[in-house]
Amino acid sequence: MNFPSWPELLVVDVEGNGHHPPDLVEVAALPVRDGQPDKSTAGAWLTRPRRPVTSFVAAQVHGLTNQMLEQQPRWEEISEEVHARLGTAWIAAHSAHVEYRVLSAHLPQWRPAGVIDTLRLAKATYPDLPKYGLDALIKHVKPDLSQAPAQRHRATFDAYATAQLLIAVAKHYDRWDQIVAAAVPPGLPGTPEPEQEPTLW
Repeated sequence: MNFPSWPELLVVDVEGNGHHPPDLVEVAALPVRDGQPDKSTAGAWLTRPRRPVTSFVAAQVHGLTNQMLEQQPRWEEISEEVHARLGTAWIAAHSAHVEYRVLSAHLPQWRPAGVIDTLRLAKATYPDLPKYGLDALIKHVKPDLSQAPAQRHRATFDAYATAQLLIAVAKHYDRWDQIVAAAVPPGLPGTPEPEQEPTLW
């Protein structure tokens, strides 16, 4: 895989408050450059949601409580900064339609160049695995997570783990367009254009 040929790409992860639709409580955006996660230019934001974090997600998922978030800025105070950091880069995420849908709802003017789903990519690469959740793939692929920040289910950790997973799985492919063909969910930005049948007119 020729990693320097990749377009600008950010691995993103979001955490919510447990409501449907969710209010954001954490966003992480981690660039991948030359086949490595670039923590030096990563973005990470905590934000105080409009509605309280549910006790379930606080205790059983990301561990972010209302008390921990009460001094954090509202989404409206950081949305322009997040939008500027995401820009028009490609994004990658695990079950990427979730991150894309939630971020699009919070950033209506945001238009990424494309969306890579590491879950779709893993299914195409390892078709016989029993499970394709992030934990199962970490166990199977064994990416280097020694430099991962925070802990599992925090946005910064999950973005780092997904980035390392993407890098490891991408080595099974020769070109970026092969990854795009395998990993962009139908209907999301970056979907390859169907080949046009030649006509006489």
